[in-house]
Amino acid sequence: MIGTVESSANTPAPVLAAYSYCEAVTGQQARNFAYGIRLLPTPKRRAMSALYAFSRRVDDIGDGALPDDVKVARLDETRAVLARIQDGAVEEDDTDPVAVALAHAARRFPIPLGGLDELIDGVQMDLRGETYETWDDLKVYCRCVAGAIGRLSLGVFGTEPGARGADRAPEYADTLGLALQLTNILRDVREDAEGGRTYLPADDLAKFGCSAGFDGPTPPEGSD
Repeated sequence: MIGTVESSANTPAPVLAAYSYCEAVTGQQARNFAYGIRLLPTPKRRAMSALYAFSRRVDDIGDGALPDDVKVARLDETRAVLARIQDGAVEEDDTDPVAVALAHAARRFPIPLGGLDELIDGVQMDLRGETYETWDDLKVYCRCVAGAIGRLSLGVFGTEPGARGADRAPEYADTLGLALQLTNILRDVREDAEGGRTYLPADDLAKFGCSAGFDGPTPPEGSD
């Protein structure tokens, strides 16, 4: 398999097992992403899998069918795990393989783990049913749920030494995440409205005489 050959002599067996778990999660939950990172050097591929597995955990809590109060508790627990990682308090034999892998990756690469705190903040915004009055308000949400992922990924990918504008790479990564999240929002306007969610800024809706809710007929199943 491309990109999997690496000497693991200096990597403890529990850490290798934790990375394998994260790669399995990535392969099962995000096949396109898993294929996309296959060409990375093994340490970077493993680190990206660890980031994905933790981010997937956060998203699954937010999108799952649990009662909101349980989701809030689970997010608090996940943030506590992240705090242990940030504090260097996760041992190699910890029972949480995602924490083990991410802690190892964070020691190897300059990953801005605060971005995962932002991701949790963004999911909590969804749980609270927050709406956004202005574009600047929406930008904060987009930065949390997407821009943060760009900055986290940049910590693993790095920049070309001496490349022009390399000091602005985090800004570019953040802007790319913002653009992708806005694309998702525009694509899912109807679906979100049917689910009682509105992401478009209220002042823009008012400016163009639009309603935040969905009052049209339900489309036939399977229709676009």
